[in-house]
Amino acid sequence: MFVAVLGGTITDLGPWYEALKKPDWQPPGPVFGIVWTTIYSLTAAAAVLAWRRAPKGPEREWLIGFFALNGFLNILWSLLFFRLHRPDWSLVEVCFLWLSIVSLIIFTARYSRMAGILLTPYLIWVSLASVLNFDVVRLNGPFG
Repeated sequence: MFVAVLGGTITDLGPWYEALKKPDWQPPGPVFGIVWTTIYSLTAAAAVLAWRRAPKGPEREWLIGFFALNGFLNILWSLLFFRLHRPDWSLVEVCFLWLSIVSLIIFTARYSRMAGILLTPYLIWVSLASVLNFDVVRLNGPFG
């Protein structure tokens, strides 16, 4: 919930964003809110499933660490892209975000196959967003 709220407050769709050239295939604006709400819900469900099935001790600490790192990287992407107006930097950062999602899928699936499955739409969406990020950089760069 914290990641969703903070990410939402960082996301500024003001004049700078509106002036960016975007690819024709970019989904309509309302799709982003619907998809992110769904992804955050699925991620929370995956976290609960994995937490309940993970043994107490270091495994749960690692689980918290993976989710915390992913939340940090998710917020960092929004900060770089929307607040600092650096789609080029966010394009580099999204690689780390993508890897953190893969790590989450692998780690949670150890304890709950369903948890790993619930995280798959997140990976697909961030993969799509990465290509969109690339196209925004290609159409508008250089930045800074």
